Amino acid sequence: MEQNKNNFKIVSDKKARMILPNAVTLIGVCIGLTSIKFAIDGKFAIAIIAILFAGLMDALDGRIARLIKGTSKMGKELDSLGDVISFGVAPALIMYFWNLQYLDKLGWFVCLTYVVCVALRLARFNVSTEEESSWKDNFFEGIPSPAGWLLILMPLIYDLTNLNIGLEVKKLTPYFTILIAILLVSKIPTLALKKISISPKATVFLLLGIGIVFISLLFYTLETLLIFGITYLISIPISVIIYSNQNKKNSEKISEDNHED
Repeated sequence: MEQNKNNFKIVSDKKARMILPNAVTLIGVCIGLTSIKFAIDGKFAIAIIAILFAGLMDALDGRIARLIKGTSKMGKELDSLGDVISFGVAPALIMYFWNLQYLDKLGWFVCLTYVVCVALRLARFNVSTEEESSWKDNFFEGIPSPAGWLLILMPLIYDLTNLNIGLEVKKLTPYFTILIAILLVSKIPTLALKKISISPKATVFLLLGIGIVFISLLFYTLETLLIFGITYLISIPISVIIYSNQNKKNSEKISEDNHED
């Protein structure tokens, strides 16, 4: 009888390990959907912060799953669905309630275009992760959806920071949104930084940088997000140059190997 009690389990150890990362993903989905409610109420600053937290949940769920060995096919699919909601539907609707709704059918067309591109981007990413690893793993094809939400919200973030540099962002919003949507599904290489190794000596400076970023987000949230967005846009042409140089070196190496054979 005592042995049966010890063997009795509600769920297996593997399934128990799957619950935590999937729960984190669902929390992120709920936060992403809640950002839409804030946008409907006109609380756009809080809506942006909500998506920021949804992005944090998205960054944590995969790492938690790998850490506790709780990865699963269900978790992968759930993560993609969550990304469509948090980084596709939510930011598109936030922009719609802020400005695009005044463009009537064109505004809704812009929203739909962005959401469709996010869905296509995630579907392509899921397929590409099944391919063999190579140096190209340090690059994404197009901009990733977690970066896409920040970029399309930049006009709104700029407007909320009350920066006066004579830029009428509301007129540029539909064109900028379409541009970001195209970049999502494009073949333009962007830095992924998956395999960047950090020396022990640099760890202190990395932690210091993380601390500074956290403090900046705490006291100057919108301004910090705007700087992140601008920095990422600047990094895109730099990524293209790095990718081209790496691809050229790799091609030359393959050519040399073929000649030696």
